[in-house]
Amino acid sequence: LLPFSCSFGSRALHDYLSGTPFMDFQDSMYFDRFLQWKMLERQPITKETFRQYRVLGKGGFGEVCACQVRATGKMYACKKLEKKRIKKRKGEAMALNEKQILEQVNSRFVVSLAYAYETKDALCLVLTIMNGGDLKFHIYNMGTPGFEKERVQFYAAEICCGLEHLHRESIVYRDLKPENILLDDNGHIRISDLGLAIKVPEGELIRGRVGTVGYMAPEVISNEKYAMSPDWWGLGCLIYEMTAGRSPFRARKERVKREEVEHRVMEEQEEYGSRFAEDAEAICRLLLTKDPKQRLGCQSDGAAEVKAQPFFKNINFKRLEAGIEEPPFVPDPRAVYCKDVLDIEQFSTVKGVNLDQTDNDFYAKFSTGSVSIPWQNEVLDPSETPILSHTRKRNEKKNTKSPQRPSGLLMEKSH
Repeated sequence: LLPFSCSFGSRALHDYLSGTPFMDFQDSMYFDRFLQWKMLERQPITKETFRQYRVLGKGGFGEVCACQVRATGKMYACKKLEKKRIKKRKGEAMALNEKQILEQVNSRFVVSLAYAYETKDALCLVLTIMNGGDLKFHIYNMGTPGFEKERVQFYAAEICCGLEHLHRESIVYRDLKPENILLDDNGHIRISDLGLAIKVPEGELIRGRVGTVGYMAPEVISNEKYAMSPDWWGLGCLIYEMTAGRSPFRARKERVKREEVEHRVMEEQEEYGSRFAEDAEAICRLLLTKDPKQRLGCQSDGAAEVKAQPFFKNINFKRLEAGIEEPPFVPDPRAVYCKDVLDIEQFSTVKGVNLDQTDNDFYAKFSTGSVSIPWQNEVLDPSETPILSHTRKRNEKKNTKSPQRPSGLLMEKSH
């Protein structure tokens, strides 16, 4: 036991552990093991680290493909950012910002960054693979648009937890919409695509007219300063859309100008039909309050205030955060909840862009290899990792099998 109470705080704990306990640790076999694992963790990461599989979709700067770590068999999604496309669109700051924010966040409700590396033509982010499709696909392509209440509550609760984890790190997400919420194999969701997320300096407000038309909060549209308020507006839009089967300020496939949608957001009240139970309507109205100072979630209690709403009375948030709450819907492993690969538009060739030493300096900041916590989780997972079972297999004098390759649509690309 430590010779002081926890009330001394983290500083006292740090001071104590950095003394005699750390010196004892350095003299032990465990320090040697720590250095061995760190050397393994810091090995160079290249395209040869992975097997590449089929295209899953596309991002702003390139394709997203399935990939598999050769050493462990772990499956990921590889988001490729084409170097020339980044330079042509002056997207260097945005790409580096997304990478750094992903590195900072460790949440079961936000996609994790496991590796960042570069090839001759692209920068690559290796992320949590989400095989269950996005919420937009499920809302509009699985029968009658929208979900039953139990499913809306579950997804909204997990999104709320994801926002809470981001806000705890002073990160405002700013692009909450159905296509950015992905389902995994078990039916849990994660927030994805943090390209517009930004860290808010402590005690300050920021300004930025960014987001997606129909989901941007009034204070974003009017270019006012804000902190975390746009994310709670976005949650209101999502709960509304999952319930009604349409977004609050634009009907499905309605052809309307951006200015008209923004006018509706700023001036008009959203309508509630028979699909809204009393508590569902109540939380939507509170989250879609146009004045951010009055909006649910924007007071000092933040996410706790949202979680306390009657709408979430059936959600056990402790079990949810521990990952042991059963999802109301589990994707069929035989189904493909996304567009056919032939429907995904191909990127055109970027012409007239030359890369120079300045670009190489930027790539060096981006390509930092493995990210500690996801990498450690990967190699410690016995279901994924031949590495840890190497000694046992050697002792048993059996042939080491190569990692099981995915079948079906995830067919390895030829090189």
